[in-house]
Amino acid sequence: MRAVFIALLSILSAMETFSQSKSTDRQPVVAGRFYTADKETLTKELSKYFTDCKKSPANWKVRAIICPHAGYIYSGKITASAFSATPRNAEFKNIFIIGSSHILAFEGASVYNTGDFITPLGKAIVNREIANKLKNENKVFDFPVDAHRQEHSLEVQIPFIQNYYSGKPMIVPIIIGTNNTATIKKIADALKPWFTPDNLFLISSDFSHYPPYKDAVETDNLTAKSIVSGDPLNFLTVLKKNASRRVPGLVTSMCGWTSGLTLLYLAEGNEKLEYKHIDYCNSGDYPFGDKDGVVGYHSIALIEKINTTGVEQKSSDSFSFTSEEKDQLFNIARNSIKTMLYENKRITIDENKIPANLKKQMGAFVTLKINNTLRGCIGRFVSSDPLYEAVKVSALSSAFEDPRFPPLTKEEYNKTDIEITVLGPMQRINSIDEIKLGKHGIYIKKDFRSGTMLPQVATENGWTVEQFLGYTSRDKAGLGWDGWKDAEIYIYEGVVLEENRK
Repeated sequence: MRAVFIALLSILSAMETFSQSKSTDRQPVVAGRFYTADKETLTKELSKYFTDCKKSPANWKVRAIICPHAGYIYSGKITASAFSATPRNAEFKNIFIIGSSHILAFEGASVYNTGDFITPLGKAIVNREIANKLKNENKVFDFPVDAHRQEHSLEVQIPFIQNYYSGKPMIVPIIIGTNNTATIKKIADALKPWFTPDNLFLISSDFSHYPPYKDAVETDNLTAKSIVSGDPLNFLTVLKKNASRRVPGLVTSMCGWTSGLTLLYLAEGNEKLEYKHIDYCNSGDYPFGDKDGVVGYHSIALIEKINTTGVEQKSSDSFSFTSEEKDQLFNIARNSIKTMLYENKRITIDENKIPANLKKQMGAFVTLKINNTLRGCIGRFVSSDPLYEAVKVSALSSAFEDPRFPPLTKEEYNKTDIEITVLGPMQRINSIDEIKLGKHGIYIKKDFRSGTMLPQVATENGWTVEQFLGYTSRDKAGLGWDGWKDAEIYIYEGVVLEENRK
């Protein structure tokens, strides 16, 4: 079968090469099925979706949106809410529309470069200069445009673009055919030169496919939160966990997960960006939808962080906690683990009883130790969730999901000491002289490999700066002892909280 598939791709490649000399516009294939083929009716329907959809704050500076690609009667309002996060007069030069193939599998991405896209609203101009550059300079994009011919995930976005934006930006249509995360990282790296404020990246994806209504709501919420965390590893972990839960009817948590991962890789490590959830529904929310097997739809935006105080947080000195706040964080961490161990459920937190300081969006790591020996440590660098929620989730992950250890047992629980590290923002450095031992944690990143160690690890082990870098590079990022020397290095500060169990 693989040989037949490879032969098919070869034939398609030859056909494409033969037709390179002439322009071939991509004709609509789902007009009349996913959306109406009548121009006047389509214009009216789109206008209504934009009128009725949820609106985002006007001060958002949006860099990317995630929106569904289902039939408009199901997902049109959610898609409109994603576009509405940007102004109609936005001066985007290009919109990179990225979707995951529903038709063909191939080890890379296909960028449409042989013509423009046609819909009932007219022609959407493809920026063939960018498309050709991607294809000619990156092997990972060297796949036939035939992957676009019957694919609906990009086409359904075009009428929204044509109807909404007054400036008529050009488009760069991209279909991803691989589920290899290393290849997806290469796709993201190739796109980075255009990941700039004057371009919009549009990720086309639905979410859960065919679970019952209540299961869809729960699954879609978990998936969306993993995206909003901004952490590619967290996203992949949640997808794996969703699959392992064996939800009845669930085929996928996100059909375009490879496209979503591309965006996460593009924005990874950029402390000036954050994800914002906009709206959600599923097909069961409509009278004509079947609640026994639904499809979920989220709209999410990636925006430039809004500085409401006029002063950037630069130091851990800018946040501290009272003894009561510390006790509350440790109660949340410990009770989360205990409740899961003994009752197999997550705790419910009354946010009305949470002080404002613990509702701030901060990253956090939860470290577990038994007899001063590490037993688990997982957390988030950045979090769109409030701190108390980040601590709750990280405590559970450290106890039951750290791949270095088996799940914590009831016998171990009472022997376990908990340490919470609350993190400030990450900052990329140009010289290792900027690293202050005991004050800074480090995050090392190269290609698709990355790793971190918290601020206290260096002083606990009596390391020098170069040892701190070497151990992190070798043991956490998998880059070898000297791998940090040609990698990206970030520092962050943290407040270390220790549990008082006396």
